[in-house]
Amino acid sequence: MAGPTLSDVADAAGVSYATADRVINKRGNVAQKSIDKVHEAVAKLGYVRNVAAANLSRRRVYRLAFLIPTGSNAFFSRVRGHILQSASHLSADGISVEIVDVSAFSVDALQDSIGELTGCDFDGVAIVGLQNRLLEEPLAELRARGVVIIGLISDLPRECRSAYIGIDNMVAGRTAARVTGMACAARPGAIQTFVGSMEARDHAERLQGFSDVIAADFPHLTVLDPILTKDDPTVLNAAATATLAGGDGVTAFYNVGAGNSGLIDAIANASVARPFCVVHELVTHSKQALIDNHIDLVIDQRPDVEVNRAFAILRSLVDDREPPPMPDLMPTIYVRDNLPADSFNDVMEAQNT
Repeated sequence: MAGPTLSDVADAAGVSYATADRVINKRGNVAQKSIDKVHEAVAKLGYVRNVAAANLSRRRVYRLAFLIPTGSNAFFSRVRGHILQSASHLSADGISVEIVDVSAFSVDALQDSIGELTGCDFDGVAIVGLQNRLLEEPLAELRARGVVIIGLISDLPRECRSAYIGIDNMVAGRTAARVTGMACAARPGAIQTFVGSMEARDHAERLQGFSDVIAADFPHLTVLDPILTKDDPTVLNAAATATLAGGDGVTAFYNVGAGNSGLIDAIANASVARPFCVVHELVTHSKQALIDNHIDLVIDQRPDVEVNRAFAILRSLVDDREPPPMPDLMPTIYVRDNLPADSFNDVMEAQNT
């Protein structure tokens, strides 16, 4: 038996079909009394809006924006490549995408970029976030205009967004610690950590998860205070070179962020035995470093999956539907023995540099 139609809703509410249509599809210019009647009729009849039909009849175009950090970060070049590839594929479905470049780790720049979006006609935005109260006001203004907001890769303040898409960074940090602890279990030592910014939630959570496991299960190891790098390879190279030359009993390196090319160069050019080394994100230089035995482990968060999920969830939320069920996104652990044979990541980086 067919379900109730919009005509049934209009009849039950005692309004015209056009009025019922405006209420159901949120087109505005309807008296609150009529809105209430339509909603009561929808609840009574169990009417379910046909989103696909509504979008087709209106020739709906989804205008989406992705706010992505700028710089030489190979990981975010990879993210951009996946966004552009997905956008090209989805353009036939009426999806328009704009990538907005934002200075990495700059709260002021992110605040300004979010504020500028309020003057645009976007339906939804995905933001690589930071944790700072200065972002709350522009995010609230954007939401008040009906724009759907999700955090991507690094989360925003939770109350300011509708969803977060990314790995569990506490788990990623704990995983890095577990492997590091096992590798260094035979002797006491110190672990030097490197962090892009503590205002980046993914970085802070990875470091916290890492420190928790080392303290609980490997107390003979000491986690040294993190060196802040802003994900700058030059800064990371200088810090790692100084650490290697210092002879301070450092037995392991853990970089929670990017800039790994600088770290790899420091290790490759060192005249001392290298520490055990864990980094994040499988890109061209980290893959080659595994092959060359300069690092030991790469934890990859699969940005292709994250981008695909971002599109799916933004569309659902813009359509006022429940997002599709999705399993937790688990990172992939790479060593030199299980590297993927394809060159997709290399192609993505080449196209976006």
